[in-house]
Amino acid sequence: MTEVLLTWQRLGAVLTGVVIGFLGGLFGKGGSAVATPLLSLLGFPGFIAVASPLPATVPSTLVASAEYWRSRLLDWEIVRWSIGIGVPAVVAGSLLSPYVGAKPLLVITGILVLAFGLSFLFFSKDLSLAKEAADNPHGLRPSGWRVRLVMVSIGVGLISGLLANGGGFLLVPCYTVFLKQPMKKAFACSLAVSTVLALPSTIVHAYLGHISWPITCLVALGAIPFSALGARLAIKTRSAKLERWYGLALTGLGIFFLIHL
Repeated sequence: MTEVLLTWQRLGAVLTGVVIGFLGGLFGKGGSAVATPLLSLLGFPGFIAVASPLPATVPSTLVASAEYWRSRLLDWEIVRWSIGIGVPAVVAGSLLSPYVGAKPLLVITGILVLAFGLSFLFFSKDLSLAKEAADNPHGLRPSGWRVRLVMVSIGVGLISGLLANGGGFLLVPCYTVFLKQPMKKAFACSLAVSTVLALPSTIVHAYLGHISWPITCLVALGAIPFSALGARLAIKTRSAKLERWYGLALTGLGIFFLIHL
């Protein structure tokens, strides 16, 4: 009976990788935030479910990011600043994770994700960004843009370290809402940044003994090929339609987060 259970858990870990790989490529995030509740439902314990998917997101987000890079959608200024500010914040969050209660943070994160999702569903960012682009034909950065970028990088970095994920599920809406980036460019930048932000968090959580490497390998087995597939689909999809899909995905993720806490 135990061996059958383990077999189903292994298969479930691979299928979890398929889900997070495809959604990660499609919506510009690594997917460990989705993987954690799925692995918990499969019976994997505590920190193992939280931290083990994280290393698997590094190669999968890198593969998806390469697809967006080939389509010239990366904004390197956003990527450089997000990494430079975000990496120290991730390390700080990871080191604080054993001392901070995860439950309140997960509740806040779930509420934020749900709020972002509803805003994408009912308040079109695509139309408002198109109007702003028409009013700003030279593409000048708005006043206070870099300050907002720094604040986003610090906040997302801390949460990423505490929750052992690459932060893509918060980076995309923050880039879109606070930095006024088009949807596909936000996806591209989020994937590139998430790839790097996952590294220090992986090292710290591995040192703390939170990662089961066999589970990581099973998740990666499903995630890597499907991340490229998701990215290609996103690049070919109209931004308005992609925005609705993204709003539905974030809303569902927020509800899922809050129900399974």
